[in-house]
Amino acid sequence: MSSIKVICFSTLLLITNNALAGTSQDTYTLSYDALLSNYDYDFKVNYFALESQKQSLKMAYIYLKPTKTDMPVVTLMHGKNFNADYWTTTAQYLQSLGYGVLIPDQIGFGKSSKPTDYQYSFATLAHHTHALMDSLNIKESIVLGHSMGGMLASRFALMYPNTTSKLILLNPIGLENYLQYVDYKDTNFFYKNELAKTPEGVRNYQQKNYYDGKWNATYSALTDFITGQIQGPDKEKMAWVNAKTYDMIFTQPVITEFKNFTVPVKLIIGTRDRTGPGRNWKKDGVNYELGRYDKLGKQAAALIPDAQLFELDNLGHLPQIEDFERFKGVFEKALSTK
Repeated sequence: MSSIKVICFSTLLLITNNALAGTSQDTYTLSYDALLSNYDYDFKVNYFALESQKQSLKMAYIYLKPTKTDMPVVTLMHGKNFNADYWTTTAQYLQSLGYGVLIPDQIGFGKSSKPTDYQYSFATLAHHTHALMDSLNIKESIVLGHSMGGMLASRFALMYPNTTSKLILLNPIGLENYLQYVDYKDTNFFYKNELAKTPEGVRNYQQKNYYDGKWNATYSALTDFITGQIQGPDKEKMAWVNAKTYDMIFTQPVITEFKNFTVPVKLIIGTRDRTGPGRNWKKDGVNYELGRYDKLGKQAAALIPDAQLFELDNLGHLPQIEDFERFKGVFEKALSTK
């Protein structure tokens, strides 16, 4: 058995063990504060201090240095319903290949600061990430974004092409300009929705929309931090921050600028994905079906100069979680091709 297979097997075992450990506790007793103070990540968490919008903030991040000389750093950008910790298997795989790995928790997410009086934007988060990279003397990086992180990674590549050696988009949202099809909703709308969330509702949403009705201990463990914050002391604060970060998904499209990419772009798309923000409040008379990733990957690739598309049939919104073995096959191709 090769060393890579050994590492991947041990990684999956680690994830499974962590997931089972996470479900050994009654879901209804989980309670986490806004900073996830008592929620452990698999890797050591560091903090980067920054000043922004008249506030002193701290940005949590994981940094694993390259294990082989002259190998680049891969920066992993998380989705909206996730944090840096769900990248564990991907990060360990990258380390087995020699890459360095940088995994930030963006401001408003994970273990990072959660300012409530703050103008959240993809440009702001990209700016913070670039400052973090500067502090670590990372001059150039492969940038990978998943889900909402795909919108952020796209904005980062557009703002900092000299820092982005390659852009990899993994089932990103934002492959559609949502306000073309859906009604605008004030932040109060999302705040009420967030306050109404329940552990059962979170599970049902992810089971239906991410995993094609399937559910296991690994999937369940990825919802623990959300459940804990729903039931935690900072529930209202988290509801407001989560509501504010919804706004940028609808009002800050990146798809309109895909033609402007000047860096190599690779798209990895689980074609079963049907994630479509706003599908429940489409404009009157709009029959367009949101979230058809079996079509969106091809459409996005056609907009991007020299883009390369890798499609994974019968995988959904999280190929790297749902079937890592299939994901890593195309991931390594995306990493190695120019």
